[in-house]
Amino acid sequence: MKIVKWGLNTIAVLILIILIASSVVYLITESHRNRTYRVEVEPLEIDNSVESIERGEHVATIRGCIDCHGENLKGDVFIKDPIVGQFIATNLTSGEGGIGNSYSDEDLIKAIRHGVNQQNKSVIFMPSHEYNQIDSKDLSSLIAYIRNLEPVDNELPESKINLPYRLMYLLDSEIHLFPAKLIDHNLPVPEPVAERSPAELGKYLAATCTGCHGTGFSGGKIPGVPPDWPAATNLTPAGSMGNWTADDFLQTMRTGITPQGRELPKEYMPWQVFGTMTDEELQGLFAYFQSLPARETGNR
Repeated sequence: MKIVKWGLNTIAVLILIILIASSVVYLITESHRNRTYRVEVEPLEIDNSVESIERGEHVATIRGCIDCHGENLKGDVFIKDPIVGQFIATNLTSGEGGIGNSYSDEDLIKAIRHGVNQQNKSVIFMPSHEYNQIDSKDLSSLIAYIRNLEPVDNELPESKINLPYRLMYLLDSEIHLFPAKLIDHNLPVPEPVAERSPAELGKYLAATCTGCHGTGFSGGKIPGVPPDWPAATNLTPAGSMGNWTADDFLQTMRTGITPQGRELPKEYMPWQVFGTMTDEELQGLFAYFQSLPARETGNR
């Protein structure tokens, strides 16, 4: 009888410890989620010409906006996982459930460059830290494109962060759940560079690749994604691309098949998105990756 009582008491204590730990994890992550940011946005002239809108659609495509927000940027559930939770990419149109009519140009700039929403809190999981250095011309075109989207009625639920993922976020600094805390909000919007070398152009575009391949582009296990996702490829000369030519790279991005005959799974590596880049842009990316120091795979 004493053994049974001792066992029940032990179980009760363990349950209490789990409940307290869970509450602490929840409260800490909610404090990060509810932190407010006072961001002063520089005035930006929005070019609504046809050429600018077309450029904005291109920017939205190659920067991954459409990959998460869906076709026509109507919003989507882009992650739904029992460990991670449910992450929603907002409907950016002016239809029902969209923010097109409620967000000003300044609000859009805050979200895109600073990762801050209308409530002055961080957006969730959107890689604004990768977009902070988009130049003024591309930013203007991107906003012009959003402003000229066809309205789509698509009301979506709120994002939900599950407790295991909250704990993973606290234990792994490479999980960028609240991007606003990663950004220097005093950096000005860069002006467009008149002429870039291929590698400089590639460096400008490659910020979009860092979320999966790491800031050192050495790939490996991707932080913060569902555990069944495959590792990202090492893009430095130490990886499989070290022996590729520029033509090999372009062909792979256009077809999703590597020179070795391996098919890239588009649900994890959106080659069909990057394949819409111009030859000049893809050649720039390849030149930049080839200029990097060789790094061991997984050394982020």
